[in-house]
Amino acid sequence: MIHRRFRRIVALTSGLLLTAGLSLVAPPSASTAVATRAPAQTGTLVVNARWGGHSTYDRLVIDLQGGVPSVTVTPVTHLVYDGSGKPVPLAGKSFLQIRLHPAAAHDDAGHSVYEGPKLQKIYLPQLKGIALTGDFEGYVTFGAAFATNPYYRTFTLHSPDRFVVDFAHGNRC
Repeated sequence: MIHRRFRRIVALTSGLLLTAGLSLVAPPSASTAVATRAPAQTGTLVVNARWGGHSTYDRLVIDLQGGVPSVTVTPVTHLVYDGSGKPVPLAGKSFLQIRLHPAAAHDDAGHSVYEGPKLQKIYLPQLKGIALTGDFEGYVTFGAAFATNPYYRTFTLHSPDRFVVDFAHGNRC
C-alpha cells in the first residue's frame, strides 16, 4: 500500500516538474499569443445588442465577432439571470429567451467585451425591454419582454456578423 502511494507521488511530482520545465523553455511569444486570441473555448464574441422600430415590426440585433454560433429562441413564462436564478426586472406579459452557444461576452482574461445594455426598458410597439441574463461556460443569454405574445422570425447577417430577430406588429405609420 505504501509502495503504491510512493509510486503515485513520484509520478505526479515528475509530471509537475516536466511541465514546469517545459514552460520555462517556451519562447516569450507563446505566452503573449494566448492573451490576444479570442476565448479558447468559444470563437464567437457577443459585443453589442441594439434595437429599432419599423412600420410593421420591431427589430433586435445582436452584434457578433468571430462568426455566428448556434442560437435558440424560446418562449418562457418569466426571465431569470443564469446562475443565480434571480428574476429579471423587466415588465411584460410574454418573454423570449435568446441563447447563443458557443459564445462569450468576455475575453480570456475575464474582461467584458460586451458594450450593449445589461438591462434596458424599451418603448416600441412590440418590444418592451431586453436584458443580458447570462455569460457563462460558453453560453450568452438574453431575455426580451413583450406586452403580448410576439410573432417573430430570426435570421443572420454577415459582414459584420449579426443575429437578428424581427417582432411583427400592426402598421404604425
